[in-house]
Amino acid sequence: MQKKEEEAAALAQARLDILNDREPTVSDRAFSILPYLFPLLDGLQYGRFLLGGEDGSNPFIAALAIIYTLYRNVPFSGLIAFFALNFLSNNPSINRLVRFNMQQAIFVDIALFFPSLVTGLLGIVLGGMKTELPAAVVQLGTDGIFVTLLLALGYCTVSSVLGVTPDKLPIISNAVEKRMPSVDMFEIDSDGNILMKEREEEKKDGDK
Repeated sequence: MQKKEEEAAALAQARLDILNDREPTVSDRAFSILPYLFPLLDGLQYGRFLLGGEDGSNPFIAALAIIYTLYRNVPFSGLIAFFALNFLSNNPSINRLVRFNMQQAIFVDIALFFPSLVTGLLGIVLGGMKTELPAAVVQLGTDGIFVTLLLALGYCTVSSVLGVTPDKLPIISNAVEKRMPSVDMFEIDSDGNILMKEREEEKKDGDK
């Protein structure tokens, strides 16, 4: 009985050592909001009407413009950012809040692809009809996408600064949660080694 309790205690400690699911520190909270620069920079194209009227006197807009220029001047910057975030989010020693935000930033960025896809398809269809959307409709739609992006990133930022996982984004957060490892995924084998259990989804796919 005592041996089982000791093994359980050892497993619990080992899980904590392997998977950093502890309360985020101040530095963890600060680092956790940086991944959202990825979808923000990729989404600035939708803010061209809202931000285009700025005369450069706004220091935030000016700083954002500099960062955006540097980001775009790096070859394959989007691809590099994608793989970097995906790689780092799989490091269990990084705090869970940071890992969650890395994954969520990737999903938010992927979500930005769909408005572009719809716009492109709509442009092809209307081009075949020899017509185009009114400029006011284009601006309204573009502004709506950018404002939605800012609201989503604003929620994620505030929540993360407070140390709370921003897991309330519709569809996206649920998809991220499914990818996040948890402490109950680890077990001790007969030799006392810590192993990761096979996920239920992978077991089902293997059975098929």
